[in-house]
Amino acid sequence: MRPHRDIAPPLGATADDEGTTFALFAAHADAVELCLFDEGDVDGSTERRVPMRDRVHHVWSTHLPDVGPGQRYGYRVHGPWRPSHGLRHNPAKLLLDPYARAIDGVPRWSPELFAHEVDDRFAGSSDVRDHRDSAGVMARSVVVAPSKAALVQRRRVPWTHTVIYEAHVRGATLRHPGIPEELRGTYAGLAHPEFLRHLRELGVTTLELLPVHAFMDERHLAEKGMHNYWGYNTLSFFAPHAAYAVADDPAGVVEEFRAMVRTMHEHGIEVILDVVFNHTCEQGHDGPTVCWRGIDSASYYRLDDWGHNVDVTGCGNTVDLRNPYVCGMVLDSLRYWAGECGVDGFRYDLAVALARGPQDDFNADHAFFVALRTDPVLARLKHIAEPWDIGMQGWRTGQFPPPFCEWNDRFRDTVRTFWLPDVATTSENGHGVDELATRLSGSQDLFHSGDRGPSASINYVASHDGYTLADTTAYERKHNEPNGELNRDGHGDNRSWNHGVEGLTSDQTVLARRRRSVRNLLATTLLATGTPMICAGDEFGRTQRGNNNAYCQDNETSWLDWDLGPSRRDLLATTQFLLGLRREHRVLRQPSFFVPTPESGDGIVDVLWYGRYGEKMTAAAWQDPRCRVLQMFLIGDDVDARTLLLVFQGKASDEEVRLPPLTGGGFRLVWDSVWERPDSGEEIVHAPGEVVPITADSMRVYVADRQG
Repeated sequence: MRPHRDIAPPLGATADDEGTTFALFAAHADAVELCLFDEGDVDGSTERRVPMRDRVHHVWSTHLPDVGPGQRYGYRVHGPWRPSHGLRHNPAKLLLDPYARAIDGVPRWSPELFAHEVDDRFAGSSDVRDHRDSAGVMARSVVVAPSKAALVQRRRVPWTHTVIYEAHVRGATLRHPGIPEELRGTYAGLAHPEFLRHLRELGVTTLELLPVHAFMDERHLAEKGMHNYWGYNTLSFFAPHAAYAVADDPAGVVEEFRAMVRTMHEHGIEVILDVVFNHTCEQGHDGPTVCWRGIDSASYYRLDDWGHNVDVTGCGNTVDLRNPYVCGMVLDSLRYWAGECGVDGFRYDLAVALARGPQDDFNADHAFFVALRTDPVLARLKHIAEPWDIGMQGWRTGQFPPPFCEWNDRFRDTVRTFWLPDVATTSENGHGVDELATRLSGSQDLFHSGDRGPSASINYVASHDGYTLADTTAYERKHNEPNGELNRDGHGDNRSWNHGVEGLTSDQTVLARRRRSVRNLLATTLLATGTPMICAGDEFGRTQRGNNNAYCQDNETSWLDWDLGPSRRDLLATTQFLLGLRREHRVLRQPSFFVPTPESGDGIVDVLWYGRYGEKMTAAAWQDPRCRVLQMFLIGDDVDARTLLLVFQGKASDEEVRLPPLTGGGFRLVWDSVWERPDSGEEIVHAPGEVVPITADSMRVYVADRQG
């Protein structure tokens, strides 16, 4: 049925029993043509153009009764060419539908891909319109029918029970020997029983996937014959990346992704997507024109007074969520992935860029946040912000409104700084424990506002971006030469320590110390108050050979190596044990911040802090840079939970530590980071106040066994 002229239909291609309705938002266009292509047409020879006659509220639309799922299509948008005003319409350029649920092919780098004139090296004047047709080098949007498969009931894991596993679709299973070769590196590979078994035995609850939105390689990578591995170069906010699928037809790609999510839910695992709404693959004003720029650059992007892109993302452009239609596009994308694909939440890349207001300042009450928080579907999902961008005052950790949780970079840096001081260049008394205690107890200084609680802190020491966990203990300098950028890319402040030898070594003493440091970092992350996150492969010591920006390393540098030797199996067993401790002991999953003055019988987990000599920490002790021993006493008696003692011994020499007082009973040692395996030590019981020797740079966990 043809839509009424005064009512704008849903954006995108909506197929039903009567045909397909196409609708496109293009506020500054003079005319829009729908372009239809036969399946398999790569040169544009079968193109049929249909003028879109209906327009209301800047939405152009048409209904075609003889068109259904599987139809390849695109748009040509006519309008003014005024680059100084940000208007870059060029009907010679075929454009993707921003709402396309599937995409056939990827744009191929060629001068025709640019709306302005460029030469074979893609250089030229960005102000002169190019008249070459781009259909022969462009991808196609594809009409997809709504899914008829029922979604498995979402696995709503409370934040206090959540353990996040950050993984890459391709890299997670590409080298897994237990998964059939044809399934490795795909959505179906993630859903294979072998990978599911690993997640369940590890003890994680939530799989967070690096971008699965369709993306394309950047120009400089294509020129070098390299590929964008991470996927932070979005081509579509609705279509899944086809290269991650076994299926070779666009509709099959969509269904394979949906099936993966359903399988995860059947096994009690949540799925969160890392989404990139802050920028697109079109880069700066001199970049290619494949979608938004050619449709309505002045609406979709933040522009300066000269029509150039405002870039707070470092990727050439910034999507402008101040525009209601653009904000609506992002919300529609979230609803689609949640509603039709069943995902359980989202991690927002460079989230500050999404909430910059009219003057480019960060606004916690931005319309996007208000809409998301009040949406009956989206408000109930998990939302995680990467709380920074590269714009002015871009670091905003702790300043996002509920229900957002946030990556806590302060936790990462503090924990690395405590456990990885370079004794060759830094005096061991250069770091105290006040900052460490703040991070261990949930970072109340950052997340107290909005009644969010400590679960709002996503605690991590390694992620896809930066060193792997093992590499933080083996490299002091980044080694990004394979990226082809003269080692200038990647972060320079890594808070790492190589333990005296840079990179690979056969020195068994150095290797043993590195392994102990990895266990220290891992245990601190998994047992601290807050929501822990593990980067895939860190549970068994993966390395990237010192590359801390492996975004373009689609090779063995980034892929998980599942050939586990003895030491890697030991670390995996340790990770499983530590996550078991977290599940078993409620005091490690505190839903609210600790009270400044513990009170008996208040039903709240209390924490007491002690120093090396078993004395309560004083204001002077917290500030003393020579203090490198901290005892965290988690009292769970009033909440029907066991009481735990965590001892952090950060001195470079073995030390004698007096355990704190305890009314009755003693402290039973259940884990020591000196142990290569969690079952390789002896469960010794120490009396309260007993002086015990503790190895340099090590951590212990005791359970308080009360008498009576």
